[in-house]
Amino acid sequence: MNPTRFPLRCGALALLLAGLCPAAFAQAFDTVRLYGAAPDRDGGVVGIAAVVGREYQGSNKRRSGVFPALDYQWRNGFFAGTTNGIGYNFSASPITQYGLRVTADLGRSESRSPALTGLGDVKVRPEFGGFLNYVLTREVFLTSSLRYGSGNDRKGLVLDLGAGYALPLSPSLILGAGVGASLVNQKYMQSYFGVDAAQAVTSNYAVYTPSAGLRDVRANVALTYRVNDKVGVTGAVSLSGLQGNAKDSPIVRRSTSASGVLAVTYAF
Repeated sequence: MNPTRFPLRCGALALLLAGLCPAAFAQAFDTVRLYGAAPDRDGGVVGIAAVVGREYQGSNKRRSGVFPALDYQWRNGFFAGTTNGIGYNFSASPITQYGLRVTADLGRSESRSPALTGLGDVKVRPEFGGFLNYVLTREVFLTSSLRYGSGNDRKGLVLDLGAGYALPLSPSLILGAGVGASLVNQKYMQSYFGVDAAQAVTSNYAVYTPSAGLRDVRANVALTYRVNDKVGVTGAVSLSGLQGNAKDSPIVRRSTSASGVLAVTYAF
């Protein structure tokens, strides 16, 4: 295998599953991980993951579930799936990936927690944006993603930045680790962490108008066991901490949280 492809394939698979921890509840589509095939081949990954996280960002209550994962990429640059969205990678290089995509902001249901009573639902919205990934070394790679369209007014903007590290401990055991941060505009912050005048009437919160800035920082670690060339089992833990005006929101019960995932995947 070409050494520059390693972190974007086997190593990134471990980080993808680590990322499922927050992604299932808050940071879905935070980056693009085109690990399914080499640039000149079609290929994909299908799997299932058991996830334990929080009811919403800032909650002190746990929420768990089982989620499917299916991602596929074509040799012509197109890709589609539950973790990457639908998009196009303009680069044929194993070192750099960049392109455009459509994803979905999963919103937030008021019924998810008593702490959200009176705030109303944040609706599911399509997001439009781009991405750029860059491989620094065999083990280290950088990721970035820009997404626009979230929130009830469809004007939420999220910039996700991250770095990952992938290390084979043995021919069948892969260690992955990563860090990430998300910066958001005022519209996004208001939708998810603010309280407007109407919501103040229907809830027990005072009016709160957060400003744009850093939403959260994250770190994760994952260990993947490759049963064979196609089947892998991954265990991962992700830690997340809200920052700035998001952390100070009246709906936040706990600013730091830990999530976990256990997943089985099959490459095809």
